[in-house]
Amino acid sequence: MRTRTLLPAVLTAALLTIAGCGSDDGSDSGSGAADTATSKPAASQSTGGEEAPADSPAVPESLKFTGTTVDGKPFDGATLAGRPTVLWFWAPWCPKCRAQAAETAKVAKEYEGRANVVGVAGLDANDAMRDFVDQTGTGDFPHVSDEDGEVWKRFEVTEQSRYVILDKDGETVYEGVLPGGEGLSGKVAGLTG
Repeated sequence: MRTRTLLPAVLTAALLTIAGCGSDDGSDSGSGAADTATSKPAASQSTGGEEAPADSPAVPESLKFTGTTVDGKPFDGATLAGRPTVLWFWAPWCPKCRAQAAETAKVAKEYEGRANVVGVAGLDANDAMRDFVDQTGTGDFPHVSDEDGEVWKRFEVTEQSRYVILDKDGETVYEGVLPGGEGLSGKVAGLTG
């Protein structure tokens, strides 16, 4: 039982030590490739956990997960199926994440109904995550509270201030840093046609 309570703290400490606060160079953190065709499991959350209609697209393995939003609502990744999805991994204390907030919110509004935008908050407590959403004006799209790092691990994200972009089939088409969110709109536009 003690291991269960220590594991999230150890994971958080390790991520903080490794990650710093993301990189400013816009690179893909060591892989050298900004766009990847690899298909990491996509752990995202939808626009609030609504049930998928019976005629909805098949749910790829990457979207078969559930969670809770920072405001306490259930979230089901299956509701993201059939649309491109932006997963924005952030931490409440990260200045680079704060700098990305306005552009990410703008993209969420611009592509509403054509693409999903989901924040995946981690590396802190839910109260701090809620405060970040309130302070940055990003409450118009869902934010998953990932205090124990399950979604981060699922997508192999090791630092905050990171975007993972999935196509309509749940395949990862981009994973990396976009300082200030620059270029995010173009990447989503390319997937929505």
